[in-house]
Amino acid sequence: MDTGSIAWGLTATALVLFMTPGVAFFYGGLVKAKSVVSMMMMSFGALGLITVLWILYGFNMSVVDGASQFAGNPFSDFGLGSLATGETGNLDLLGATYGATFAIITVALISGAVADRAKFGSWMIFAGVWATLVYFPVAAWVWGGGWIMSLGETLGLPGVIDYAGGTAVHINAGAAALALALVLGKRIGFQKGITKPHNVPLVLLGASILWFGWFGFNAGAEWLNGLANVGLIVVNTLGATAAAILGWLIVEKIKDGKATSVGAASGAVAGLVAITPACANLEPGWALLLGVVAGAVCAMAIEMKFKFGFDDSLDVVGIHLVGGLIGTLYLGFFAIGTGLFVGGDLGQLTVQAIAAFAVLVYSFVVAYLLGLAIEKTIGFRVKNEDEVAGIDTSVHGEEGYALANV
Repeated sequence: MDTGSIAWGLTATALVLFMTPGVAFFYGGLVKAKSVVSMMMMSFGALGLITVLWILYGFNMSVVDGASQFAGNPFSDFGLGSLATGETGNLDLLGATYGATFAIITVALISGAVADRAKFGSWMIFAGVWATLVYFPVAAWVWGGGWIMSLGETLGLPGVIDYAGGTAVHINAGAAALALALVLGKRIGFQKGITKPHNVPLVLLGASILWFGWFGFNAGAEWLNGLANVGLIVVNTLGATAAAILGWLIVEKIKDGKATSVGAASGAVAGLVAITPACANLEPGWALLLGVVAGAVCAMAIEMKFKFGFDDSLDVVGIHLVGGLIGTLYLGFFAIGTGLFVGGDLGQLTVQAIAAFAVLVYSFVVAYLLGLAIEKTIGFRVKNEDEVAGIDTSVHGEEGYALANV
């Protein structure tokens, strides 16, 4: 492989890794000032734990071996020792490291659903077990030779398209977030407007880091293809995200009378989520339409928690689950060459729907049972008095802002 492609692989890995601190800033700005440390620590905790698990056995599980299409053997190359000493060790390890960054951010995304009320230790147990039982196998399903990767061939239909993680990352994380929101229950005083973002610039900084890193997220894997399709991927990543900002702000203006900066940041994330599975398989015009649709629909979807009574604190369900479903199913209509409205038939939509809802159901069920087990044993939720006071000092012994009394 040429040195330019390898350099892009290294750069893309760093970009995607930087996205997890971006999530920490984005989520941290959205919570109240006395919970910002706790919120950001969930992302950094995932960064530490999931990296270690991925190197020990997660990468092995993400590539199917033999007849199994569920997951690889976690002990096939424990600690990646054999990979490191193989003939293509450097390239293989770079690919494994790139994959680790996806695992890390997928887990970190879930934390937004339990903001202001989760114990850190319980979160870390959930993160490690969920990654082992759900993310690592689902990555194998989608990218590692598993059943989703071969679904089209099995059914005699086009193959499932999920270039960068509509199913494996966003639907996966969104479904788990919904499960945890149900397990932990509502925050004290839950209602519309329960908490306003304590630091709007922090939210915008986080969204900006995410958008910056997302070019590595979407276009990063092209280092394995000699960057053959990188132009289409980057223009779609830019265009769909920009269009989603407009879609969200229009809905926000009509609904609430004001277009907000937090809305713009949320719209950008919604567009990034939706274009993730579709970035390499849409003409740019259809990518713009996807962005507008995703921004508008996600702006309305975040109201679901008030209608149905589940407290998804930072709208992981409304943005990542809904946005991931939109982007994944949209390919069934507009994917180049196979979409229903661009020369194809219902085959592409069929396989996209099967993959999306299979991941949704599997992730939700496992996350719900795991979260419930933790809550009933060691407890997942902090005490009411700690929640009201803000959990930074009780959980971490720190304050986000050391302000002198005047």
